[in-house]
Amino acid sequence: MNLERTQALLDRVASGEIDSAEALRQLGLPDDESLSFATIDHHRALRQGHPEVVFAAGKTPEQVVTIAEHLNSGGDGFLITRVQADMWAPLAERFPEAELNRLGRVAYLPPETPQKVQQGAVLVITAGTSDLPVAEEAALCARAFGAQVERLTDVGVAGIHRLLSRGEQLRSAAVIIVVAGMEGALPSVVGGLVAIPVIAVPTSVGYGASFGGIAALLSMLNSCAAGVTVVNIDNGFGAAYAASRIIHR
Repeated sequence: MNLERTQALLDRVASGEIDSAEALRQLGLPDDESLSFATIDHHRALRQGHPEVVFAAGKTPEQVVTIAEHLNSGGDGFLITRVQADMWAPLAERFPEAELNRLGRVAYLPPETPQKVQQGAVLVITAGTSDLPVAEEAALCARAFGAQVERLTDVGVAGIHRLLSRGEQLRSAAVIIVVAGMEGALPSVVGGLVAIPVIAVPTSVGYGASFGGIAALLSMLNSCAAGVTVVNIDNGFGAAYAASRIIHR
């Protein structure tokens, strides 16, 4: 059950098209479904604005497909992150209409009732091409949450002119997500150029002394550009969720 479908039902009751009993029947607020390996939260979209998202890592292909079936039981679609290699074929077979993004490791089936597109764009910036898997996770998740998404790729500080030449694009965004590994300097640069929210995503990209993204994480946490917000290492999903909430507010 998503917010758009709920609002449409309430509007029909207000106009007299249907009565409250029929609206309640169609609303069909289900109890949380308890499977042997998961409990499906069907009410999350009503509480938080977005439905439950499936984190696929650590699950079996059968578990992921079953959870997706239950999430989509009312035509609400689903969003699955960190899809593993052995899950693509079962998902494609069961949901041929779903969007399967192997680079971002995301599977997305839109709800039958289109959600309202939020005003303002989320600009996803990558420091290097190696950061693209995390950036694609952020971009697709933000789009699934109803945001308009733009991309700016491979504009890290080693060639800072590539970023500086895109000033208009930077300033026109509503929220910027900056994805960077190595020393993680790019969010500080972006944060010093714009007056909009900047969400930094450190990635595990880098040589030995990057310590799997810890160097980038600490650099971003210590940014001298005021107001840069930092999520966890490789957490493109978390950045997209935060950006969506900022735009929604």
